[in-house]
Amino acid sequence: MRICIFGASADDLDPRFVSETERLGEALAKRGHSLIFGGGAHGMMGAAARGFTAGGGHITGVAPRFFDLPGVIYQQCDAFVWPDSMRDRKKYMEDNADAFIICPGGVGTYEEFFEVLTLKQLGRHTKPIAVFNIAGFYDRLLGLLKENAEEGIVRAQTLELYGVTATVDETVDFVETDRTDPARIRFY
Repeated sequence: MRICIFGASADDLDPRFVSETERLGEALAKRGHSLIFGGGAHGMMGAAARGFTAGGGHITGVAPRFFDLPGVIYQQCDAFVWPDSMRDRKKYMEDNADAFIICPGGVGTYEEFFEVLTLKQLGRHTKPIAVFNIAGFYDRLLGLLKENAEEGIVRAQTLELYGVTATVDETVDFVETDRTDPARIRFY
């Protein structure tokens, strides 16, 4: 499978996030999966790429040319795609991935998560989405979604369109075995 990993590009992260994401990348690579990601050398992106490199996996980076600056791009990618914009970058990853893993991240990662979740809700794909909730990083966001579902603002079925995992093994198992019931999709 081609696994898209979304996550922070910042370096000042909890070391647990970095080490677990590296372990995840290595585990996925050793299972024969490949990585498609935002191409960054730092933060969670860099951690995922280093893990895939350690596991011998194929890596495709995707970033607009304005990111092509010294030290920004992960140099050990097997392939690199240079779309025109951030929007095109995200679309390329969405179209070419078989599954999505959401690692700790900020606003950009939230946007990526909500976009693939919205597209799944609208029936545009049935790909697995795993929220890798390292050390409870996403507890508040997931709590907000649950609260919104209880209030009727978010459809309750939306909460069934992604899985929440806490360990590397759970995350790998989820993306390899998730088979979202198509009847739970297309709420519009």
